[in-house]
Amino acid sequence: VQLAESEGGSVQPGGSLRLSCKASITIFNMGWYRQAPGKGRELVARFFNGDLEYADSVKGRFTISRNITSNTIFLQMDALKPDDTAVYYCNARSLVGQLYWGKGTLVTVSS
Repeated sequence: VQLAESEGGSVQPGGSLRLSCKASITIFNMGWYRQAPGKGRELVARFFNGDLEYADSVKGRFTISRNITSNTIFLQMDALKPDDTAVYYCNARSLVGQLYWGKGTLVTVSS
């Protein structure tokens, strides 16, 4: 499974950014993780077994969505904070639990 992420970018606090990730095949369990400098990788949001999951730190600010036809997921990030600065990774999980990762894209929130 190949995962192609869009470019991240730099934005000021309070700004918005949208990421996308296109999978090379139809796969239903997909999501976004992130890794901030000096920290471990953490879940941001994901589709998992028919449910939506969000990290508490992004609830109400980030929205994950998908286009099943194009095997693409999106992450709309609003009201961004400096603490959201991280490398964001697209993730996919097969029905047998095999994990796949995108190469990661940097999001920087700074004034």
